[in-house]
Amino acid sequence: MVVKKKTKGTPNDIDTHVGQRLRVRRSLLGLSQEKLAESIGLTFQQVQKYERGTNRVSASRLYDISNVLNVPVSYFFEQIGEMGASAPESLPGLSDNKQEEFEGEDVMSRKETLDLVRIYYSVPDPDARRDIVKFIKSMTERLSKS
Repeated sequence: MVVKKKTKGTPNDIDTHVGQRLRVRRSLLGLSQEKLAESIGLTFQQVQKYERGTNRVSASRLYDISNVLNVPVSYFFEQIGEMGASAPESLPGLSDNKQEEFEGEDVMSRKETLDLVRIYYSVPDPDARRDIVKFIKSMTERLSKS
């Protein structure tokens, strides 16, 4: 693994990845930064800094956060793989594949996407969820023909 020297004022790639994973999980649970911060004894500004990667999350704090978000600590490091600290292009998405960008932004980091995923999984019936996907696909096909 190649260790890239941190430039002062620039977030470390790993810290940015951990922060993105924190934000995604918090958002999928419908938990505000304020509520998360309150549950672990911080200010919401500190949670913001963690999510941006500008402040590094200590091991004990990451453990506390993982308990509140109901995920193992390893969740925050998933999809880093063998990237090392020198492969920032593998960090932004939630997939092992290159993510499609929308208006210069990773689609999976958008609030709209996270809201859609959270709402989708709130539907308890798997058949109804499949119908929702079929409906969206058919609407997309109809709109693309217009």
